[in-house]
Order: sequence, then C-alpha cells, then structure tokens
Amino acid sequence: MKRLLALVLAGIFSCGLHAQIVDTTVCGILDNPQSFNGKIVRVKGTVSAGLDTFLIKGDGCGHKVNGIWLSYPDGTKAKSGPAAMVQIQAASNFTGNAPVVQQTPVTLDKKDKEFKQFDSLLSTPSKGNGMCLGCIRYEVSATLVGRLDGIENASLERDKAGKITGIGGFGNLNAFKTRLVLQSVSDVTPKEIDYSKVIEASKGEPNFGAGPGPGGEIDPFAAAHKSAAGFGANNPAGVQLERAVAAYGNQKDKNNSVTVSYGAISEAAAKYDTKGTANSPDGLLFNCFFNKNRLPGDALTRAVVHIGEHIADARNPGAELEGAGLYELEYKGWVETIIDGVTASQKTLSAPGGYVLWNLAVPLADRDSSLNAALMEFLSKEELLAR
Repeated sequence: MKRLLALVLAGIFSCGLHAQIVDTTVCGILDNPQSFNGKIVRVKGTVSAGLDTFLIKGDGCGHKVNGIWLSYPDGTKAKSGPAAMVQIQAASNFTGNAPVVQQTPVTLDKKDKEFKQFDSLLSTPSKGNGMCLGCIRYEVSATLVGRLDGIENASLERDKAGKITGIGGFGNLNAFKTRLVLQSVSDVTPKEIDYSKVIEASKGEPNFGAGPGPGGEIDPFAAAHKSAAGFGANNPAGVQLERAVAAYGNQKDKNNSVTVSYGAISEAAAKYDTKGTANSPDGLLFNCFFNKNRLPGDALTRAVVHIGEHIADARNPGAELEGAGLYELEYKGWVETIIDGVTASQKTLSAPGGYVLWNLAVPLADRDSSLNAALMEFLSKEELLAR
C-alpha cells in the first residue's frame, strides 16, 4: 500500500512539474519579459556563442537586442559560452536602484548525452589562419528548457550629471533584459557556419590566435599597453587604446573595483545578482571573465582591449555615447579591438559568423568604408542588434 501511495504521489508531483513548464517563443519572451520572470519555459531557437555573446537568437523580433542571454546553473563548468564578458555589479556603497534577482534553483544534468553534444558543438573553434576572435564552428538549433529571468528594461540608468543611479539586466554589460538558465536541452541540430570569406582573406597569414595564453610568454595587459605606446605621445588612436587598457586599474590592488577571472563564464552565479561586499569610488564593480581556451595567444590581448573599452565607456561614456545602446557600445569596442590588431601587424581580423572586419588587402581609400559596412552587417545580422 505504501509503495502504491508513493507511486501515485510521484506521478502527481511529476505532472505538476510538467504543468509548470510554459511553452513560448523567443519573440514572445522579448515582447513581455516580466510576465515570464521566474517561470520555467520551453523555447525552440538557435544558439550562438561569440566573443562576448551567448544567445538564443530572436531574428525579426523588432527589439534593439534581439536575443535571450543563455546561462548555465552555477557550478556547471561547461566549455561553451562567450569567450569574454564584463558584468556590472552594484558595490556595497551603491545608493541607486539595483533589484535583486530571485533565483529559483535550476538543476542541469551535465552528463546528459544531448547537453554534452550541445556544449561540445558550441565550443568547437573555427578553422583558418589570421585571427577570428571568439569564432565557433557551429551554431545550434535546439529545444531549451530553463528558468527565465526577465526585467522590463536592461540599462544603466544615469542622472543628468551622468552618474549611474540604476543597474539592471543580464549578460555582457548587463545589456539583456532576459536570461535563460538552462535546465535541459533536446533536439540538438548543428549548422556549420560559413567561414569561406575568412579563410580566403587570411590565406598565407600567420595564425594570430595560436600560442600561449595566461601564464605563458604573452601578458595581454602589457602587450596592449605596448600597442598604445607605439602610437607615440598624444596620438588620438594611442590615447583611446590606453584608455581601454587603463580601465582595468592596478590588478595587484586588492581594493580594485575591476576583477579579472579566467575560467567558466556562462554561469548564473547568485553572488553576482546582488550587491557586492566591496566598496567602489563610483559604487560600481566590474567582473571580467576570459575563457583562455577560446582566446589563445594574441587573441587574449584583443579581448582584453575589447572588454576594457566596455568598462571605460560604462564609467565615462562621453557625450558621443550619451544614451547609447548595445549596438553603439559594441561598435566602439570592436573598433578599438581592430586598432589593437592593426598595431600587431595583423593582415585581417574577423568576427563570429564569418565576417571579415579588417583586411589589409582592401585599398587604403576604401578601408574605412569597408570596415564600417562589415561591422554594421556583423552587429545587425550576427549579434541581432539594432540602433
């Protein structure tokens, strides 16, 4: 009798759990994120991993950021995710608005066959010479189930003086109003990305993405400082590049408000979804993460510049970035990254999805327009950002 009762209760509990899963779409979530906040949702979509993106894409949804940030439960230690990112956190002395995310625990079976395939595909690097920064060989279509965290707006709120008075959002630069913390994945279908243009443009070029990472011969911060100094005193390009690297502060200072970590990136850790324990001069903490397996050799230096530009622009955006969205911030971050690559004598620099952003073979008079066109296409078609 007890065994029968246990089976009945288990069946009822199982049905209850199943009933709690909400079937929806990427666009449906982006249209009204707060209505899904804290719910377990099931959504079909295409997942891509890039330099500082890890997205369930929402092509055609009509938003400035047409994607849901994808995360794994804390402690997953997955291989896939963004190659780098910066998360902005309220310091202990922050006096503005910083909502706490209510994290209902989510469990992911890391040994599940389909998750292992999913994780492997989204961490397989693209092939080719030159440097394709954060490039992965496949994007993946799948059915994903997980906890949806959603807020109405994802932005850094500022007062008239430019001081940040509110922090909200998920993912890189806290720029995403939705985040899915993965519970399970099924129907995994890979699609190989076409990198033929990258392969053709970088033919005969050294592989700038190879070589030692942290702890080896290359110190990415020293290399970036050297690139900036190479422009000479008061050169605008050098000043901008130095600004990006200087944004990290002194990493040996225990009170530095910018921390750099190497390792797992794509995890929704509760300690970052609330106020930090340290103080900061402007009430902000910047948590920077770099996946050194995805950023070998000089690629790590380019990523350090890219994320440093994000930190500098968040702290001191300047008049040209007043009210800027993720499109404008990513555009500026990639421009600085390309400048750093050019100083390292790179013939090309390419981006996820097979976009050649910089190509020395383009005639000098056409390089600015070529870079602008390629970068705009990359941001709109690959990262699904709108101005």
